[in-house]
Amino acid sequence: MAAPAAARAWLSRCLFSLLLGLAAAAGGAAPGGACGCSASRGRGDPREAAARRYSAAASGGRSAGRTPMVAIPGGVFTMGTDEPAIQQDGEWPARRVHINSFYMDQYEVSNEEFERFVNSTGYVTEAEKFGDSFVFEGMLSEEVKADIHQAVAAAPWWLPVKGANWKHPEGPDSSISNRMDHPVLHVSWNDAVAFCTWARKRLPTEAEWEYSCRGGLENRLFPWGNKLQPKGQHYANIWQGTFPTNNTAEDGYKGTAPVTAFPPNGYGLYNIVGNAWEWTSDWWAVRHSADEVHNPKGPSSGTDRVKKGGSYMCHKSYCYRYRCAARSQNTPDSSASNLGFRCAADTLPELQ
Repeated sequence: MAAPAAARAWLSRCLFSLLLGLAAAAGGAAPGGACGCSASRGRGDPREAAARRYSAAASGGRSAGRTPMVAIPGGVFTMGTDEPAIQQDGEWPARRVHINSFYMDQYEVSNEEFERFVNSTGYVTEAEKFGDSFVFEGMLSEEVKADIHQAVAAAPWWLPVKGANWKHPEGPDSSISNRMDHPVLHVSWNDAVAFCTWARKRLPTEAEWEYSCRGGLENRLFPWGNKLQPKGQHYANIWQGTFPTNNTAEDGYKGTAPVTAFPPNGYGLYNIVGNAWEWTSDWWAVRHSADEVHNPKGPSSGTDRVKKGGSYMCHKSYCYRYRCAARSQNTPDSSASNLGFRCAADTLPELQ
């Protein structure tokens, strides 16, 4: 269980995010609620270094990540937007960014892939070490909810669940046995770094992620264009209905979807928005220069890491963050039932 001080810090951040979201709504912008808010247990720098050392040693010089990778051609694109939907997230200004060619996982890292990593290395995630993780209440059984006597006042749909982790996404009475092809959840930034290092990969920078998300299109809201549902077709796993009380699951999924679901974008990437939030390597900041830059890596230090893409919990009325320019953040040791990742690489790793 997180220490009381860490829990209080997390509650404060959630409340602060909610108030900012309400302020944005009052100003006419789409609300930016804390749909991706998850437990922040403190500052994870020592664990970050430990994760890198551990995973480098555990890999034994071998590459084991089997997720197919897509070659992303180098180029220049417009990052961010001059029409931010969520002002406090630092989506603006629009700026020209040059990106070198690299490789990106075609899919989000799945439960099957993460299980292979754990079986190979004995790695224990931070949610497992802490003994709990945050889960959206709509995914919990009545038995699990009956044992929970606390919630987040500013976001009461997030509940701390003992025993919730990547193997048991909704707590001890849940399993991933029928979701091996779904994205792994409840992974912290440090956990993601450990996996990517083991696989001879890395996390993408925020700029690389957004460049990949756009799939070769310029100044479009989504990876496929500006219409959410072209010709009535669903292109991503997000919330339909009224958040947080009624998810009609018109896209076919109430929770996560298989990592291969929905059409890919122009670069051949699946579920680059929706489904599960994806960690990037960048530290969080909300002020950006409009100057043209090459291969930016974000601030040199910070307290939170950037995550991109939104999740199955995002709805325009509350968390309009399934746009390519949208962004959010969490501390590196945070985990939740809508938070995953995919890896990048400078060169294509050799498979075992």
